[in-house]
Order: sequence, then structure tokens, then C-alpha cells
Amino acid sequence: MFIQNKCLVHFCKNNTLSTFDNNGNLTENRNYCLDHIPDPGKAKEDIYSYIKKNDKIVGLNAAGLIFSDIDLSKKSFYGCNFTNCTFLNIHSSEIRCRMTFFDFSIFNDCVLQKINMMFTSFSGCTLSHTVLNYSDLIQDNFNGIKAFQSSFDDSDLFNSRFIQSTLVNTSFRNCNIKKTLFYNSSRTNVSFKMSNTKEAVFERKGSALQQGIDSTDENISNNDKDTSL
Repeated sequence: MFIQNKCLVHFCKNNTLSTFDNNGNLTENRNYCLDHIPDPGKAKEDIYSYIKKNDKIVGLNAAGLIFSDIDLSKKSFYGCNFTNCTFLNIHSSEIRCRMTFFDFSIFNDCVLQKINMMFTSFSGCTLSHTVLNYSDLIQDNFNGIKAFQSSFDDSDLFNSRFIQSTLVNTSFRNCNIKKTLFYNSSRTNVSFKMSNTKEAVFERKGSALQQGIDSTDENISNNDKDTSL
């Protein structure tokens, strides 16, 4: 897992960007976050260079950076932090992630195929014109994402979560969605053709008391209406 050192600016609560020694290896030294680092250009180049030179990356903190036109194919990320990052025009395949965080990041015009991600979080992300086809996305967190004109086709989404997500013109064709949670989600023109929808969870079950919600709350039933099944 990435080192959770706080920024050297005493009032800042952000985690620091990763630091490197003279040989280009990750260190555990304290540093500044992207907002306060004295030389952000050098910090970014150090991280970009580290990713390009290494196929297995463990404990990297790159929160807030922009990644554009970079090839991440066959890279493996373990316990890394890409929170609040922006990914633009990334065309890569066979990326592997374990316990990595992409929370509140933006993916725009990306094609990420045949990727393998488990126990990874995309909570609050925005996906626009992004393709994640032919992928294993098992037990991942997609809660609260906003996906527009994107595709998860031909992927295994076993036991992943899309709770309170907003899905527009997005496709889940021929996917394994066994135990995948979609409740309290908003879905417009979403296709689940050839997917095992009977194995997924689209509605909360049980009484309001069992669910711990107000019995007068109608938002769940209204948001979960979907005629594309």
C-alpha cells in the first residue's frame, strides 16, 4: 500500500506525492502534495519516468496527476493511489491492478481492454467515451460513477458494485454480472443484452425496516426503473 504521509504544509491534509532516490527507486520520505510541491514539473516527470521504466509498480502515490497518451500496457499496479487523476486518450491493454485507488478520477476517450483489476476502487469516477471490454473487473468498487457513452462489454464484473451510479448510453453486453449491485442507480439507454441479469441485484430486498431506510423514501424505486433489461 502507498505510504500515507501527509503534505509537509502543516495545514494540508492531502497525501504526499511519491519520492525517489538517486537511483530512481521509491522512498518513504515525506514530501508535498501536488498543490504545494515547489517544483511540480519535476515531480510529475519523476513519476511518469518511474511508470515507463517499471512493469511492476508497488505503493506509488500519483494523486492529482494528468496522464495523456501514455502506454500502460502490461503494467502491474499494487496498492497505488491515482485518486483525482485525469486519464486522456489512453489506449492500453492487459493492465493489472490490485488494491489500487482511482477514486474521483476522470477517464476520457480511453480504450482499456483485457485489463485485470480486483479489489480496486473507481468510486466517484467519470467515464466518457471509455471502453473497458474483455476485462476481469472482479470485486471492484464503481459506486457513484458517472459513465457516458462507455462500454464494459464481454467483461467479468462478478461481485462488483455500481451503487448510486449514473449510467448513460453505456453497455454491459455479454457480461458476467453475478452478485453485481446496481441498486439506487440511474440508468438511461443501458444495454445488458446477453448478460446474466437474473444473477445481478437491481433492487434492495426486504422491508424498509430490514434495510434501515425510511419507508416513505421513494427514490430507490424511482431511480431503479430500467426498461433495457
